[in-house]
Amino acid sequence: MNATDSPHVIAPPPLIFAAGFAAGLALNWLLPIHALSATPFKIAGRLLAVASGLLAIGAAWTMRRAGTHIDPRRPATALVTNGPFRFTRNPLYLSLTFLCLGLGLCLDIEWALVTLVPTIVIVQRGVICREETYLEAKFGNAYLEYKMRTRRWL
Repeated sequence: MNATDSPHVIAPPPLIFAAGFAAGLALNWLLPIHALSATPFKIAGRLLAVASGLLAIGAAWTMRRAGTHIDPRRPATALVTNGPFRFTRNPLYLSLTFLCLGLGLCLDIEWALVTLVPTIVIVQRGVICREETYLEAKFGNAYLEYKMRTRRWL
């Protein structure tokens, strides 16, 4: 792998999301809050978790079909703009966000919802912004056009 052909993200995004969720678990253990324990929240959590899985599978499948790496630390070999990438430039990070929201609601871990905010900020600055700069340099106008017509998140 060419070390210069990489966006140089700060860490693998699943690890960042897992660390944020773990921080929420720790806070929940120290200062439990049970404001979202009603059944509708649990149902919403399950639906978000299922949506997360479907979105992740669709995005991973689309990237594999295009022949590019899913790991953002590896070189991009193709600009993927179809499948879930038609609607969001970051379907895998959106799926991780949905998963954290869904698990937080299902398991009644409100702190995981709170820690999701700084997690998203870290992913935005330490992963997404670096990826966007890298993809602009690598794919030029094709990426800039894609970026103009497709939202970053939703």
